[in-house]
Amino acid sequence: MFLRREAAGSVWPLIAGDGVRLRCPKAGDYAQWAELRGRSRAFLEPWEPAWAADELSRAAFQRRLKRYDEEFRAGRVQPFFIFSADGGQLMGGLTLSQIHRGVVQSAGLGYWMGEDFAGRGHMKAAVMAVIRHAFDTLALHRLNAACQPHNMRSRGLLARAGFVEEGFARAYLRIDGQWRDHVLYGLVNPHN
Repeated sequence: MFLRREAAGSVWPLIAGDGVRLRCPKAGDYAQWAELRGRSRAFLEPWEPAWAADELSRAAFQRRLKRYDEEFRAGRVQPFFIFSADGGQLMGGLTLSQIHRGVVQSAGLGYWMGEDFAGRGHMKAAVMAVIRHAFDTLALHRLNAACQPHNMRSRGLLARAGFVEEGFARAYLRIDGQWRDHVLYGLVNPHN
């Protein structure tokens, strides 16, 4: 189910999935986001870019929201926070980024889950919902994703969501302060 919400002149998608609700981040999410990310820091850091000194500050969060809005308006990104089905509990985040149109019609998929909610099927539900959104609503042809070779939880998630392993990229992304190898995955829209 896809809903829409007006935000600062932009139409942001709201997506309902199996036990989850995805919507754009907003200023009122700051306290819940900072608390969840702070509590999950050791769990998340091995898989993410190095955290800035002010990573969890309100100012950093507001800069993030401003960047999201600019990128969304330009058609390059759709960021989502993942909430429980009732919309009350923030559990993680998911982003469609590097959205390309023209002959490419693709986007990159990235995600994070708070440690307390990992391994419970919430991320798979969110990924499946955003796949439907990407293919049915945005009419994209392809989604790309990448994860570190030893991140078996993420590799399993991508396989269960229908992504196919397509390659290996050496020193692909700077994660936790180091250039890390990544396994590359792709999913092609079966309807176009």
